[in-house]
Amino acid sequence: MLSAKAAAHAAWLMPGYTHLQRAQPVTVGHHLLAHAEPLLRDARRFRIAFDSAGTMPLGSGALAGSTLPLARQAVARELRIPALTENSMDAVSDRDFALDIAYACVSTSLHLSRLGEDVVLWASSEFGFVKLADEIATGSSLMPQKKNPDIAELLRGRAGRSLGGFVALATVLKGLPLAYDRDLQEDKPALFAAVENVLDSLTAAALLVEHLEFDRDRLSAAAADPLLLATDAAEALVRSGTPFRRAHEKIGRQVRDGEFAAPWNAKASVAKRDLVGGPGRRQVTSRARALRREAASLRRTTK
Repeated sequence: MLSAKAAAHAAWLMPGYTHLQRAQPVTVGHHLLAHAEPLLRDARRFRIAFDSAGTMPLGSGALAGSTLPLARQAVARELRIPALTENSMDAVSDRDFALDIAYACVSTSLHLSRLGEDVVLWASSEFGFVKLADEIATGSSLMPQKKNPDIAELLRGRAGRSLGGFVALATVLKGLPLAYDRDLQEDKPALFAAVENVLDSLTAAALLVEHLEFDRDRLSAAAADPLLLATDAAEALVRSGTPFRRAHEKIGRQVRDGEFAAPWNAKASVAKRDLVGGPGRRQVTSRARALRREAASLRRTTK
């Protein structure tokens, strides 16, 4: 969803920020892909967690295996489990696979929280970069003029549940002696809740992104701030032979004295950054396609 939305807005200019201060011009598509990239890494983490759960402990008993002639390999083949556990004591006490899943949930929730935070900022009157569709907003119980970004806010808040589940699980495991201990039954509430929470959050995030409506005029006006091109001006001096330290000082002085003149506009600035990972239209469109392909591949390999 993010990659499709990014491709549709690959050429829409907007300011990029550091320290929540306007920094340099980018595109809406580039910014959206900056949220898609970590979610793709999260998908890879779930793939790793899926693989880490692919060992069969059946036959380990309570800790020392069994004297009965159990056909572990045959059972594993029937269940399509790729490997057997190699140590019976480790097998009954290992919850690394649960930690892998819980951490993937934490990471995903944190990244969705950051997406939610950006939407909250963009939807504010001070930014005005997005218009909240009715599907992703609610009204105020008191103030009739308001539309609140509730889904985006809940994505931030729900991250706490995933983090809490991971901490709860890790706390159970941190000091247990080998092999089985009753404490291990506490893995299930923490893990099941974390997975359920992240699935709900992903569903909500997809709805949020689907209904994002960007205000191109407001974005363009913000991107037209000439100070966004101060770095471009410094780099132009560097290309002419000026050391960057001196170029930085010169442009900084011009900005302070109100004498700064932008060397070109934001559209030209973004176009000049036509490099892998850059904010230009061609790069954004290409990366959006690649993200969709990799996401589809990950879905296929986990079925």
